[in-house]
Amino acid sequence: MASICFKNMSTPLRTLRNLRRIGIRQAVHQMIGIGDTKAGTLVGTDRFGNKFYENNTEELPLRTKWVDYKEYDYDAAQVEPGWHAWLHYLADKPPGIDPVLQHERRPWEKKEHIPNLTFTRSAYKPYSTVKPKIEQWEAVAMPRV
Repeated sequence: MASICFKNMSTPLRTLRNLRRIGIRQAVHQMIGIGDTKAGTLVGTDRFGNKFYENNTEELPLRTKWVDYKEYDYDAAQVEPGWHAWLHYLADKPPGIDPVLQHERRPWEKKEHIPNLTFTRSAYKPYSTVKPKIEQWEAVAMPRV
């Protein structure tokens, strides 16, 4: 059981240090959400209520920025484009500071977020309007004598 618990963590010492900094409640929340404990400064929030954190001093390289989704049933499409660029090191400043990354709702955008419906009953299923080149074989049962 202990090997499953510490599978995604860097070191138990770092986990205990972060547990002391962020508290038990936040540590349990992070273990359920991202599978690790992280301590950092809150950089900002987006319109979906997701919180974005950064810690440049103690985290491993290219693991210094992370998002705490508002809901456990999160979808990566819930991250706005500016925050996505900041999370993936495409921009140095977060969208609240950098005016280029600030996301304004465009007239053609939906007011509510549409989740990714892949692998659900509501997923997009394309269909063909062209006559098939191969006809389906239908078995014909002969009457028994």
